[in-house]
Order: sequence, then C-alpha cells, then structure tokens
Amino acid sequence: MSTDRRSFIKHGLAAPFGAALLGKTAAAAAQQRPSAAPASTAQDRPRAPAKVPYKRIATEEAWASREIFEEYRKLLASGPVDPGFEAQWGSLRGGIEGSRIAGKLIELGEPRIADMDAAGIDMQILSLTAPGVQVFDPQTATRLAALSNDQLVEAIRKYPTRYAGLAAVAPQDPSGAAKEIERAMTRLGLKGVIINSHTQGEYLDDQKFWELFEAAEAFNAPIYLHPQTPGPGMLQPYLSRGFERAILGFAHEVAFHTLAIIEAGVFDRFPRLRLVIGHGGEGLPYMLYRIDYMHRRGPRTRPQFAKRLPSEYMRENIYITTSGLAWAPAITMAQSVLGVDRVLYAMDYPYQYDIEEVTLTDEFPISLEDKTKLFQTNAEQVFALKS
Repeated sequence: MSTDRRSFIKHGLAAPFGAALLGKTAAAAAQQRPSAAPASTAQDRPRAPAKVPYKRIATEEAWASREIFEEYRKLLASGPVDPGFEAQWGSLRGGIEGSRIAGKLIELGEPRIADMDAAGIDMQILSLTAPGVQVFDPQTATRLAALSNDQLVEAIRKYPTRYAGLAAVAPQDPSGAAKEIERAMTRLGLKGVIINSHTQGEYLDDQKFWELFEAAEAFNAPIYLHPQTPGPGMLQPYLSRGFERAILGFAHEVAFHTLAIIEAGVFDRFPRLRLVIGHGGEGLPYMLYRIDYMHRRGPRTRPQFAKRLPSEYMRENIYITTSGLAWAPAITMAQSVLGVDRVLYAMDYPYQYDIEEVTLTDEFPISLEDKTKLFQTNAEQVFALKS
C-alpha cells in the first residue's frame, strides 16, 4: 500500500489520494513502454500487524455452508430469480469449485485460521453470508438455517478461542425464527442473530415480523443487520449502473432498513433490543443531524411512530462496526457522535481481506483505552464473549 493511501486512510487527505491515483495512471502508461519495469519499494509492501496489548476481535466475518451453495444453484436452475440474487450468486451456475469467494466462505479450518494469524486477528465472529436463507420458501429456509447453525457450532467447538458465531434464522417464518433464536442462545451457545436485511423485498418494520424481535430481546440476542442487494422495488436504478452491491446499494439498503425499524417504534416496544450494523453505520452517523431535523418536521402523512429522536435510539440501541471501512475520519466521527462504546472493529473477511488495514486501524488517532474498546471490549460486551 502506498504512503499516499496510508495518509488518506489515516487522515482523510484527499489531495495525496488523488496524487496516488494519478501516479498509478502514469505507472500504467510506463508499463506499455518496453524499457519500463514496475518498481517495488518497501513502502508499497503490506506491513504485518504489530503486537498490541488488546485482542483484535473481528465482528462481521462471513461464512457459508456447501449445502447453502447447492441450494443456491438449484434456485438459479429453477427459472428466473430476483435480479439482485442473480447479481450476487449467478456465478455459481458454473459450480461451487469455480468460485474463489465461495471456497473462502466454506473454509472454516486451518486456511482461514492462517489468514487470521497473518492479519493479527485473534477471533472472528462468524455469520452466514448474504442473502443467507432469506431467498427460499419458509420451510426450506427454516431447515437450512437450523442446519447451518449446527455446522457453525461444530466449527466453533473445534476452534473455541478463535471463533464465535451468530445464528441464521428465517424471517419468512417469524414463529420458527423466534424458536431458532431460543435454541441458538440457550442450547447452541451462539452469540446473536444474523439477518441479511430484506427478505424477498419485505422489511422488519412490518409488525408481522416482531415476534422475532421479541425473542431477540428475551434471550439477549443482538441482531446483526447485514446488507444484501436492494429489494426488488428499489433495485433497478442501482443494477443498471453497477451500484447494487458494496459500492452503494448495500449501504443504502441497510440505512433504509435501520431507519424504518427506528421510525416504526420497534425500540419503544422492545427497549432492550440491540441492533448492530456494519460499514461505519452505512452513512447514518454522518446524517443524524438532518435525520433528527426532518423527523421533527416530517410531513404529517408519514407513518411515524417513534417516540424519540432517531439519534437517541442510535446511541442507546444500535452499535456499528468498521467492516470494510478502515478510514479514521469516518470511524472517529462515528465514535464522537455515538460514543466510543458503540463502535466495534470488523474486517469483512473474506470479501475485504487487507492485512494492512488492520495496522492502519491500530494507528487511528485515538487513545489506547479507546482502541481497546474498539478492537476488544465492546465486542466482548455486545456479544457476551469471555474476556
């Protein structure tokens, strides 16, 4: 990684980052000349993370079972599918083994542990990758959620100091999802719930899903609301521009879903419910002033049920992680807005496995006490991990 990019990530300096991009363009042109040879310097090589006085717990790390991918292949072969699902996993038509990312997601053994060691990650909190079981019919989804949770528990038992996990559930069957939350938290030893945002275009602000929230609150299960491509009703403008995934669509989709949950009064009904969202809060911390302002002045026709300002729920019921956003200006701003106890470290493995981003996060301009909260103790508190 270049010095210019390090400066950008650490300090948010736009000019050096632009210069780095221009430098890459010039380097590409030079490579077209026979006499040119690409230079390699020490500053361009990744720096291995240093020993630190805290554990690095990565809280949004993806996995998937071979059975899930086989069911995805069956779904793809059955006829037309949601274009968002096609965009995410249409490559599986060529077989699981032909997908590099699918292989990384399935692997829960020594190769993943080796990647963690190389990056200085002490523990991953594993969650079923998007869209999880939420693209299937209720019966299939419920069966696959239980199967994947059993498989995840086996991996955790093999590596109890390196892995913890979140339970997959099928929101298509709210009653069944509530029962699986109870099983996961009381019998399997899992540490929360993963929901990959919308379920076939339906969102959790609809009260038909609230049995799931009731169970999560009752069994002290934080819900990680993870992105997938926008639902069918909002997908096309993103898809036609290539924006449907991590570049923009994921963030907008979860920001919309989170604000919908807040405004529907979910946290008034379930005040001890905890929600976790990734990628620096999907832009919400940056927008809180305007969100509060418009909440106060919103049109009377809007179905608004939240009793307090959205920012109050963000500070009391919602946590955010740094997944895929090793950028000091964004994360330190979120800490200042939400509080240092509300922000947790995550890498977003294997989708964004960049060893030097760990070092750059170590170097954020915050105190050792706050770094310890970011990397370790906040995760231990939210997910009830042993210190």
